[in-house]
Amino acid sequence: MTLPAIRRTSLGDEAASMIRAEVLSGRWAVGMRIPAEPELMSQLGVSRGTLREALRSLQYAGLLEIRRGDGTYVRSRSEIGTALAHAQPPLEQVLEARAVIEPELAGLAAMRADDADIARIRAALEAKHAADDGEWARADAAFHAAVADAAHSPVLGEVYQALLPHLKESMHRALNREGFRRREPRGHDDVLAAIQRRDAQAARESARANLIATESWAIDAPEPPA
Repeated sequence: MTLPAIRRTSLGDEAASMIRAEVLSGRWAVGMRIPAEPELMSQLGVSRGTLREALRSLQYAGLLEIRRGDGTYVRSRSEIGTALAHAQPPLEQVLEARAVIEPELAGLAAMRADDADIARIRAALEAKHAADDGEWARADAAFHAAVADAAHSPVLGEVYQALLPHLKESMHRALNREGFRRREPRGHDDVLAAIQRRDAQAARESARANLIATESWAIDAPEPPA
């Protein structure tokens, strides 16, 4: 698709707007290398400096990834996740968002996951069971990320991915509490079984049970040691 030349005064903003439209529309897919600078300069009618200003702004917004010496690639179709990743919400708000999103992602995964998705969830669960205390929070987040990917819901998935660093923090805090059960099956073994059975309701209920079982451990736990 040929982009129209820009004739307005705020060239950097206009160039960014045109490029953003290609990304948000899906015409430039996630992972795709966008046209090289000379081609974009020609299509948009802007200088190299103006184009680079636009590309940098979109990289900061999380839509593009500039790889020095290789080109510029589409990183995401939404700026929602990036905004959440830069925010520092209270843990209670993170867990509240998780309680809304996570069961729905599990239910969607039960309806949409293919064999490769299920294999990735199973592998993540096995890694989680084998993880020691130092790796457990990361492995737990990786399991939930695999379930989210299997839901094939790009917007919900991106929001959840932005929450994952905060989720790992909450699990680190829970691990510090005496009596915390690292191998609690609810939301983990059970949700995988529900996904394999294509039972969306059971997947949602299992994910919700896990949240109820772990929420108080994370909220009231002390800060993890440095």
